[in-house]
Amino acid sequence: MIPTLEWLPSGVNFLDQTKLPLEETHVLATDYKQVATVIRDMIVRGAPAIGVSAAMGVAIGVERSTATTLPALTEEVAVIAKTLAETRPTAVNLFWAIERMRDKYNALAAANTPIPEIKAALIAEAQLMYDEDIAACKQMGAHGAALLPQQGTVLTHCNAGALATCGYGTALGVIRAAVERGHKIDVFADETRPYLQGARLTAWELLHDNIPTTILCDNMAGALMRQGRIQAVIVGADRIAANGDTANKIGTYSVAVLAKEHNIPFYVAAPLSTIDRATAHGDQIPIEQRAATEVTHSNGKQMTPNGAAIQNPAFDVTPAKYITAIITEHGVLRAPYNDSIEQMFAEANAQLTTA
Repeated sequence: MIPTLEWLPSGVNFLDQTKLPLEETHVLATDYKQVATVIRDMIVRGAPAIGVSAAMGVAIGVERSTATTLPALTEEVAVIAKTLAETRPTAVNLFWAIERMRDKYNALAAANTPIPEIKAALIAEAQLMYDEDIAACKQMGAHGAALLPQQGTVLTHCNAGALATCGYGTALGVIRAAVERGHKIDVFADETRPYLQGARLTAWELLHDNIPTTILCDNMAGALMRQGRIQAVIVGADRIAANGDTANKIGTYSVAVLAKEHNIPFYVAAPLSTIDRATAHGDQIPIEQRAATEVTHSNGKQMTPNGAAIQNPAFDVTPAKYITAIITEHGVLRAPYNDSIEQMFAEANAQLTTA
């Protein structure tokens, strides 16, 4: 498994995804502010990985606190959570993970738990979330593999693989699971401008697993669909609204519309933690705007004329009507998504209650 991030006694160790595919280096974050920088600068990226990274950020912030009283530590936890929450606004897993860690802290603090025990418990919670993420990805793969063709080409956009999670991947996890079950699949990977997550990361991952991969410029998918060369599309997600509208890397919406036009199934793979039932529909999802230099420059070289205005939204929203199914660790959701999402959460909560 590709080690995206890891809790070490010395800090949280991240594979630096900004240096891939040509250089495999790591960044060690030794406090929560450094974890926030790692998330903001996309050294780690992908909604599930961002969530677990934030959990580890809370854990390392509390572990390294010098507070000697619970009131003082509680004030620090609020600052830690705020700092981490301000890094990437679209990926709901970030906020889900921070809230889970705060809930754990608040329960322990309310019971007057000694500070050393709180520190150990929060580290354990973050490590549990890491393990849960890998397990969820493998469960997604098990649920989604049968949806992919026994033989054919699957298109994916951005990177929703092991690098976007703690291991195995969401969309790429489904592809991996299908290949493990004997499907003869090759992959078209959109390059994913301007940050090139598909060209740099998805291709690197899949070739690492000996899955045949061809990189496409982002404007090639429609022509290949028209030629009958794509049998399915599968992507990840950064936030899924209560009605199934899905925010994913910019360019996903265009691919979904093209897939609908050419009668090609379009699948989203994401854990339940990516579904935000408090967001009714996609128009309410905040879209992160990133630095203009990601568009104007390539490898440090300016590619655009001075004075040109730049648009650089990190994500777009695909309306639910274009999504054939949403694959989660608890099963496959289909339209109407309002109903199927509520039913799946109810079943998941019932399992937790009886566990």
